[in-house]
Amino acid sequence: MLKFSLALVGALFLVPAAEAAPPFATAPVQFREVDQTYAAEAVVEAVNQATVAAQIPGRVVEVAFDAGDAVRKGQVLVRIDESEVRQAVAGSEAQVAQAQANLQNARLAHERSKQLLAQKFVSQAAVDKSLADYRSAEAQLKAALAGAGQISATRGFATIVAPYDGIVAARQVEVGEMASPGRALMTVFSPKGLRVVASIPQYKLAQVRQSPRAQVEFPELKQWVAGTRVTILPVADARTHTTRARVDLPPGLKGVYPGMFARAYFSIGRAQKLLVPAPAVVRRSEVAAVYVVDKEGRIRFRQVRLGEPAGQGEVEILSGLMQGEQVALEPIKAGMALKGKE
Repeated sequence: MLKFSLALVGALFLVPAAEAAPPFATAPVQFREVDQTYAAEAVVEAVNQATVAAQIPGRVVEVAFDAGDAVRKGQVLVRIDESEVRQAVAGSEAQVAQAQANLQNARLAHERSKQLLAQKFVSQAAVDKSLADYRSAEAQLKAALAGAGQISATRGFATIVAPYDGIVAARQVEVGEMASPGRALMTVFSPKGLRVVASIPQYKLAQVRQSPRAQVEFPELKQWVAGTRVTILPVADARTHTTRARVDLPPGLKGVYPGMFARAYFSIGRAQKLLVPAPAVVRRSEVAAVYVVDKEGRIRFRQVRLGEPAGQGEVEILSGLMQGEQVALEPIKAGMALKGKE
């Protein structure tokens, strides 16, 4: 019995105890074929954006919305005092009435001249003059009607409405200010259609055209999205020799608005890259590192050299790791566990 107990104790010392699983999630470092990309800084812009302007002079009497407000198509944005326009309309209506009276008088005069000519009381010249007066009165009435229609149309310009459903991007006028034809009043954009615009150097254009795909990163939102379409404009900047490219964004993106900074990654081929999940990378100043967990469960904080992001929450490793090694996906917990073992 004593010999059996000693043998059992010896076996316990010879067989190593199983290492406990680390108290955090890990992931393997692996090679994978991904897009090889060219990164370019980009700016978000709206596909539909309009700056509505005044078409008549007058004092602004109402501004119904402010920057950031949502508007519906046809809603009143700004009203301009139409007193001056009303006076012009009244004047044009009076001119039309005067022209109509003149035409009636000329018609009657011409009829009398023809009757007098039949009775040999006037000459043919007098009848010709009455006909000319009648035709002149007709032309004056047509001109007065056209002028009245034009002035009546401007009366509607006193009310400025939203051209489509959207959001007010900027408000350029206040109540009480004077509006003049061409002055910007309000800028509205539609959030249903957004895109990013980036500049591509000429030496990269051929590669981008071969595979017109792109992913867009919004660093502040920590968000990646796949572009729905890439359009390369057929015009180059003569000063920088770059060409603008548009990447259409999918609808329904939250927190994305015109003027926002983004980074576009244009696909220029495929390549095998050593990748780790982006949450595993710890950045301290200009140094990047990861927590590596070996087969025995030991934790090491190891510096790495990063390549470019590979999208889908991954980043390329240029040096510092080998395929198959396990890295911690929760660096804070891994750091606490490492300090606890020291």
